[in-house]
Amino acid sequence: MNECNADVLIVGGGTGGCAAALGATEMGLSVIMTEETDWVGGQLTSQAVPPDENTAIETYGGTGRYREFRTLVREYYRKHYPLNQAAMNDQWLNPGQGSVSKLCFEPRVGTVVLNEMLKNKLKIMFLSKSVNAEVNNDKISNITIKNLKNGELSCIQAKYIIDATELGDLLPMAQVEYVSGAESITETNEPHAVAGPAQKDNVQSFVWCMAAGYHHGANHVIDKPVNYAFWRDFRPSMAPEWSGKQLSWTYSQPWTLQPKLGGLGLMEYPLNPSDTYDLWRYRRLVAREHYDQPADEVTLINWPQNDYFNGNIIDKTEEEVQKHLQAAKELTLSLFYWMQTEAPRPDGGTGYPGLYPRPDITGAEYGLAKAPYIRESRRIRAKYTITERDVSKELLGDHALPWFEDSVGIGSYSIDLHPSANGHNYVHLSAVPFQIPLRSLIPVRIKNLLPACKNIGATHISNGCYRLHPVEWNIGESVGLLAAFCLQHKYLPAQVAGTPKILKEFQALLINQKIALEWKHL
Repeated sequence: MNECNADVLIVGGGTGGCAAALGATEMGLSVIMTEETDWVGGQLTSQAVPPDENTAIETYGGTGRYREFRTLVREYYRKHYPLNQAAMNDQWLNPGQGSVSKLCFEPRVGTVVLNEMLKNKLKIMFLSKSVNAEVNNDKISNITIKNLKNGELSCIQAKYIIDATELGDLLPMAQVEYVSGAESITETNEPHAVAGPAQKDNVQSFVWCMAAGYHHGANHVIDKPVNYAFWRDFRPSMAPEWSGKQLSWTYSQPWTLQPKLGGLGLMEYPLNPSDTYDLWRYRRLVAREHYDQPADEVTLINWPQNDYFNGNIIDKTEEEVQKHLQAAKELTLSLFYWMQTEAPRPDGGTGYPGLYPRPDITGAEYGLAKAPYIRESRRIRAKYTITERDVSKELLGDHALPWFEDSVGIGSYSIDLHPSANGHNYVHLSAVPFQIPLRSLIPVRIKNLLPACKNIGATHISNGCYRLHPVEWNIGESVGLLAAFCLQHKYLPAQVAGTPKILKEFQALLINQKIALEWKHL
């Protein structure tokens, strides 16, 4: 077995993991980061999801390094893509002109930019997964990492361990107290928590995203997926009720749960915007208006139609996990085949055979993402647990904002819960602009583990607004800096959070690193 040492080991090279690495290495720490795929970036890249962001993100509402990443993405397009003059001159270039984000870009671009930002700063172990953790006196002493390609094992010792995995993999492995699924209202006193006992399988759906192009007049119909008949006829069993079949243009509108009509807003088959939502533009990655030469548009398929809620993959056997992951891929490919062959068109016809996969954009077969897009993780039992009462606009009022003296960052997004694995439909609630309390990043017992993404001290409900790209980046960057601050001054994270003078010193470091601790209008 190989043996390695570092100041910090980051397990998981996703959005939060990359941000943690940038924060820790900026302070001179030696860092090793592991990643299960061969791309860093997580939500931004290997999961292929254009960033869900707040409306202020261009100038505020994210860390300085997150905005630097966004700037570098735009610069990459200007340098490497044949943009027309209007796009080249657009300060706020949105490569795909997607409606979900001010910066819809190709995943392959995101990973190139992140690789450049991380270059020569740390050791990255790709295609690697944690398989064991040793704990002594409430501290993790080492983590065993397995190379998924050749089976080789490495034992890594580090002073701080950062869990940046998508499901909080280190928490059970390192005996960290955690919760998963939906808490009971009697435990959290949240108005939208579940009545009765907690529900471990009430975990948000995940999705296997797919990039697709369109060339009118062509025929790119793929082979019929093996389980296509099942998915074509599948009717979700939801409470409140779903609108019908999952493979349909009609879906449950998240805000109202009423039937909503969607469609593909292609130039050759225009939609009626008054009654049909344009799913094609929603997460579009390539927009033809940015090019003088003809360019096929590309979109990212991450819609209600391919949300996978037929099973929970947290704390299940490996066999069951793999069964659900494979089924999620089959659902997405079945949706794609349905669109190619059976989907109703605005002109009265059926099927869009000109749709075709874009594996060059995602780096994986059929244009599928390299990894599933995970919305909900195991969550640490923390010194402080963020609840609906800390963020809900309904409870706090339009103008009230939360105030945490131990803030280590900010975010803004609705409480957005997708249908769950045990049959609960969307929960969508307005949230006030919020802060990230340091205490929510500190486990109740284990002293040297820090969470870097969706695994913070939040509830099933509050996770719905703390799980998005710029917030995850902020969490990761702040814990990377926290590890450095603690090592430099010989503090424990709990001491930083619990000692006002030390806390102010740490917050001064965050501000110096261009991390905002409060919203400007507070």
